Amino acid sequence: MRSPFPPWTNNIRNLLGAGAIGGLVYAVLIVTYGFSPNATDVGYQPEQPVPFSHRIHAGKLGMDCRYCHQDVERNAFAAIPATQTCMACHERILPESTKLAPVRESWASGGPVPWVKVHDLPDYAYFDHAAHVTKGVGCASCHGRIDQMEVVWQSKPLSMGWCLECHRNPEPNLRPKALITKMDYAQEGPEVGARLRAEYNVNPREDCSTCHR
Repeated sequence: MRSPFPPWTNNIRNLLGAGAIGGLVYAVLIVTYGFSPNATDVGYQPEQPVPFSHRIHAGKLGMDCRYCHQDVERNAFAAIPATQTCMACHERILPESTKLAPVRESWASGGPVPWVKVHDLPDYAYFDHAAHVTKGVGCASCHGRIDQMEVVWQSKPLSMGWCLECHRNPEPNLRPKALITKMDYAQEGPEVGARLRAEYNVNPREDCSTCHR
């Protein structure tokens, strides 16, 4: 029986097949790129206006993270330290250092130091620092060993999948609240995380509205 369709319609099948294969390849490439450091910003290390060394301040001097990031236990944002915080020490320590010129200029003018944010989530993702810190999630879990970084860089992907891994299994990232800023903290065993999860009533949500509001 003769086909009611003209011969050229046979090419449609071939085109659809090629399109399906091309779409699959495209999807694989997009997913691969989406989970690569190029998309998650792992390794991102911007140049700052002042060469502030976390290795010296948080490492060698042992300064607690909360001395500079004072709102981390109370607010959703950790907050970039105010110039007053820097000058509390540097009004007397290295007061003539050329490296600290932007800080002194900020102190004199009242304008902010133009720090570049390293761990910067997209606007469509909501993250509450206080909600995590007050439940026993340590700074190093998300920011890495800041105390060993001369210049801060992003060591974790901060992706949705990475966050969900912790929400589904938070025990390995829990620690006593008194040790929240102890960078070299290590659990003595999995039973510690399980005990802290029960003690702190840690029950992370996984629904979309938790992070996308």
